[in-house]
Amino acid sequence: MNPAPAGHRQLLRLAIPIVLANLTQPLLSAVDTAVAGHLPGPAYLGGVALGGLFFNLVFWGFSFLRMGTTGLAAQAFGANDAVRLRDTLWRALALAGVIGAVLVLARAPLIALALDWLGGSADVRRLATQYCEIRIFAAPLALANYVVLGYLLACQRVRRGLFVQVFINVVNMIAVLAFVRVLGWGVSGIAAATALADTLGFMFGAWLLWAARTPHLPPPRLSALLARAALWRLFRLNLDIFLRTLFLQLAFAWFARVGARLGDLTLAANALLLNFQTFMAYGIDGFAHAAEALVGAYIGARQRAPLLRAIRLSTGWAFGCALGFAVVYALCGPAIIDTLTDQPALREAARRFLPWAIVSPLVAVWCFQLDGVFIGATRTRELLSSSLIALIVFAALLPWVQDAWGNHGLWAALMVFMAVRGVVLGVLLPRVWRGLPALPAGTSAH
Repeated sequence: MNPAPAGHRQLLRLAIPIVLANLTQPLLSAVDTAVAGHLPGPAYLGGVALGGLFFNLVFWGFSFLRMGTTGLAAQAFGANDAVRLRDTLWRALALAGVIGAVLVLARAPLIALALDWLGGSADVRRLATQYCEIRIFAAPLALANYVVLGYLLACQRVRRGLFVQVFINVVNMIAVLAFVRVLGWGVSGIAAATALADTLGFMFGAWLLWAARTPHLPPPRLSALLARAALWRLFRLNLDIFLRTLFLQLAFAWFARVGARLGDLTLAANALLLNFQTFMAYGIDGFAHAAEALVGAYIGARQRAPLLRAIRLSTGWAFGCALGFAVVYALCGPAIIDTLTDQPALREAARRFLPWAIVSPLVAVWCFQLDGVFIGATRTRELLSSSLIALIVFAALLPWVQDAWGNHGLWAALMVFMAVRGVVLGVLLPRVWRGLPALPAGTSAH
C-alpha cells in the first residue's frame, strides 16, 4: 500500500503532534535554566548552560541516529518493506548502544577537554563539570531515544512519539524540582533529573515499539543486519549527518566561547536568549520532521507529484510558524526573560540583545525546513556541504563584526550562518526529485 497523498490535513496530522512533542524539549531546558537562574549568582546558570552545551555538542553530534533512522525507515515504510523497516531499527539501536558506551568510558578526558575549550570562569567550569559527570551515565539510553523517535516518525506514528517525549520531559520537570527545590542537590540534582528522565523514557519507548511490532515476521538474521551494502549505506549517511551536525555545533560552541570571553553576565544573557532560539527551533522542526516522513515515504514509493506537494505545503506551514514565533517574542520577550531569572543585571543584559531572538525565526526557518526535506530524501551530502560553507562564512565574518559591535556582532554572525545554510540548500533543492518518475498521487510504482 502506497502512502496517502499529501494535503493540509495529512501534513497537520503529522506535524501538530511533532510540534507538541518538540516543544516539550525546550520546556525541559527552560525549567533547568529557571531553576539554575534562581540559585545564588550567575555562575550556577553559566555552569548549567555550559554543561547543557556540552551535551548538545555530544548528543546532537550523534543526532544522525534519529535523522538517519527517519530517512532510511521512511523509505522502507513507503516501499511497504516490513523486514527492511525492522532491520533498520535494530541496526540503529545497536549503534546507539555502542556509541553511548564509548562516551561513558571516555567521560573524564572528554568532559575536561570540552569545558576547557568552551571557557568561562573557574566557578562556571567547576559547576559544569559536576553537571556533566552525572548526566553522561545515561548517554546510551539518551541516544537510543533518538532512534525510537526517528523510527516512530518514519512510520508516521507521531502520537506515540509525542507520548514518549512528553513522558521524558514530565519526568525531568518533576525530578528537577524535587531534587533541587526539595532535596537541595543544586546542579547535581539538575543533572540527575535529566539522566533519570532519559532512562525511564527509553523503557517506555521500547515498550511502545514492542507493542507496535509487525506480527508474523521472521526473526532478524545476523547476516542480514550485518549485510555489507546496508552497513555501508548506514555508515555513509551517518557520517555525512555527523559532520553536518558537528559543523552546526561548532558554530554554536564558538558563539558560546566568544560570549564567555565577554564575561559571565554576557554568557548568562546569551544562554537565556538561546532558550528563545530553542523554542523556535523545536516548533519549526515539527514541520521539518513531518517533511522527513513524507518525503522519505514518497521517494520510497517513487511518487513525484505528492513529493513536490509535500515540500511546498510543509515549507509554507513552517514559515507561518516562524512568523508566529517572531510576533510572540516581540510582544512577550521581556516577560519571558523575567520568568527565566530574577536577577536584575541579567534581565537588563538579556533585554538589550532581545531583538536578535525576535528576528531569528524568520532567518532560520529556511535551513531548518530544508534540513527535513534532504534528510527524508537521504541526500546527506548536500546537508554536509551547506553546513561547511556556512561555517566558513561564519568563521571569516565573526572577528570583524565582534570587534566592531561586541555581543551584537556575535549575534549578527550567527544569523548570517543560518541564512547561508538556507540559501545553499535552496539552490540544491531540485536534486531531491531528480530521477523520480512523474507519477500522479495514488499511482502504484510496484
